[in-house]
Amino acid sequence: MPPTLDLSRTTHSKVVISPPRINLRRAASYNHDRGPVSSTSSRFNFNHLVFSPPPSPGLPSLSPHIRKTKRRLLGTLRPLRFIRYAIRLLSIVVVFFVALEILTWLFGEPIPTQIEPAKPAERVMTDVASQIEAPDFPTPMVVTDNRGRAKWTVSIPPGSEFPLTMSQYADMCLKCPQVAERARHLRSQGLGLHQVSLGLGLDSTDDFVDVQEAEQAGYLPGNREKGWNSAGELEAQKPVCKKSLTFVLESDDAGLGRTLMMLWIAYGLAEEEGRSFFIDDTRWAYGKFTDIFQPPPLPTCTAPPSHEILPCPRHARHLVASAATMDEVFGSLIKGADSTSEAHNRALRKAQFGLARRGYESLSRLTKEDANYVETRVRELMARRILPKSKGHGTGLAVGVHVRRGDRHPLEHQYRHSYLPLNLYSDTARELIETKFNHSAPFTGGSKAVKEQSMVILASDDPTVYESAELAGASRAQERIKLASKQTIQKVNPDKSVMRKFVDETFGWEGGFFAAMFWNLGASTGHATNPTTGGSTAPSPDTLRLRSLVGRAYMMDLTVLADASDVIVCTVSATGCRLLAVMMGWESAMGEGNWVNIDGEYGWMGLEW
Repeated sequence: MPPTLDLSRTTHSKVVISPPRINLRRAASYNHDRGPVSSTSSRFNFNHLVFSPPPSPGLPSLSPHIRKTKRRLLGTLRPLRFIRYAIRLLSIVVVFFVALEILTWLFGEPIPTQIEPAKPAERVMTDVASQIEAPDFPTPMVVTDNRGRAKWTVSIPPGSEFPLTMSQYADMCLKCPQVAERARHLRSQGLGLHQVSLGLGLDSTDDFVDVQEAEQAGYLPGNREKGWNSAGELEAQKPVCKKSLTFVLESDDAGLGRTLMMLWIAYGLAEEEGRSFFIDDTRWAYGKFTDIFQPPPLPTCTAPPSHEILPCPRHARHLVASAATMDEVFGSLIKGADSTSEAHNRALRKAQFGLARRGYESLSRLTKEDANYVETRVRELMARRILPKSKGHGTGLAVGVHVRRGDRHPLEHQYRHSYLPLNLYSDTARELIETKFNHSAPFTGGSKAVKEQSMVILASDDPTVYESAELAGASRAQERIKLASKQTIQKVNPDKSVMRKFVDETFGWEGGFFAAMFWNLGASTGHATNPTTGGSTAPSPDTLRLRSLVGRAYMMDLTVLADASDVIVCTVSATGCRLLAVMMGWESAMGEGNWVNIDGEYGWMGLEW
């Protein structure tokens, strides 16, 4: 019988049993570099019974690792991860509101809930009372839809007289930027991303609603007028123009030159912007446009309803231009003209020159009767400067001289309260002739006869200039219509009893063209016909006929000078001088130096003063 092990005398009364929760620490006996310890070794103990072996690498850990948990908690606070989450959230919000805006544009504007018109007497847009219907007077106004988005438009009651008065146009141009700023301010006060431009082309930075869109959206009452041509006949076959510019020939300036400059530039702008061009001469001081010029080119479409023709803003679909809206229409061409950069000023004025040249070529055709006379007169003057064959061959130089007096004074400081002496004109013309033939002697043979064949062609608003000693021998530009002095009238009609009343009471043109004389031309004593000076009497047919004669004489003078002269001497302070440069063309006037200004060191100035 094998011996048995007697454990009753051992000092341990109990066997140590491994607890249910096994300690997962790695046992040293399993990781000892000398291998496992045998049961017979002196290092033997019961640790291998108390501590479990290391867990299998393929099984998950039975208890969480404290250090890893802390790292995960710290990782959630990393800045880059926070930014990524914020960007994702913002993207979702942006996509939502962009989709909302797209749906709004696809399905139209909501019905407006507020309309804020500018009051007629207001000069500054402040707190304005709201109303549901559009006002019964022309004005820009703020409109607000049922989502609280503020926009603005211009309301002209359908059926209003066209054109509006100059004061109405000027007042509307003053209020337009104020109302636009008011609309932008109201939009910025609203809540929600749909009221802020996201830079995706969904919102207009100006928030302007043109008349057609305003009628469709319900901001303005729709009232489509039928188109009528200048003869008062219904134009049912032509479609309404998509874009247009209507120039109103009305000004408080009695002179014709400034109006023509604006007219020509306006035509060039319309052509450049793809706008159909119309002319309105309802209240023109010189009568009908066709009394001086041939009818302008007719567009292929009809004029829009008058309540859609707006003086502002500049990008309106149908725009009206006049002396009252000059800053609004021509602002981009005249702002910055006083820049210190000479290159900038030259580029800006060259742009004006190019636009004016387009208008001149299309709108300055004289009536057939006057055009035939001018053509004959130009041929006659050009024939005079040709040297007769019996004396040789050659052609003299034709120097055109334009003398403006009256109420237009020079820019040069020395003569700003008077006029340039006539000897400055004659001396400059003589120097040009001398320089021409001294430099070109090898080509002309230096013949004295050719130099003597040169001539001066004179045009002036002052009839006494033609009789001056300084310009004696100069040829009149045209002799069809003359501005006579009072002395000349008395010589022609010594018996006052046979003269018409309006001739008896008028003044001569000594001293030149004056605005006061023009407004009272043909009118009774003490009854001015200029509405801008307080007079309310409409000009009579005789008055308009006399004014038209003045305009015809002015245009024939300029046309003959431009067509018959090789060089022109004038003062840039006079608008007629600037018109002559346009009529000569940039290359001849500026490139070749054939336009000579003797009024200070100024170049061509366009619309600037």
